[in-house]
Amino acid sequence: MKDSLQPGVKISVTIEVDKERTIGFMGDEGRVYATPSMVEDFEYTCRNFLLDHLDDGEDTVGTHVSMDHLGPTVEGDKVTFEVEITEVDGRLVTMQAQVADSVEDVGRGIHKRFVVDTAKTFERLKAKRVKALGGS
Repeated sequence: MKDSLQPGVKISVTIEVDKERTIGFMGDEGRVYATPSMVEDFEYTCRNFLLDHLDDGEDTVGTHVSMDHLGPTVEGDKVTFEVEITEVDGRLVTMQAQVADSVEDVGRGIHKRFVVDTAKTFERLKAKRVKALGGS
């Protein structure tokens, strides 16, 4: 981990709410940003943000997500994630986000990610695959 991985570091990311990010169970008139898509966008935003603060051979894995979806965002609008690192405890990084579309606040959340050595992680996953699925 780089010294830049510190509480208070922030990023802002804007994402267009395309049809893939919406839920359509109420038909096209009711098509809005889906909660699972908001959670996924939050996780990817945090992971990509942290990559700039990691050393070669490091990545992060998610350990916790808590998201409040406060209001609807219509297809075609954009949402902006304002993400801030709030705590770094060893290899555990906690971030919070505020999410707004062009009209109002639509979400807020907390996400925790753990910094891992990718080579060691791949070794553990390979061993688990063997136990779970047999073979190599």
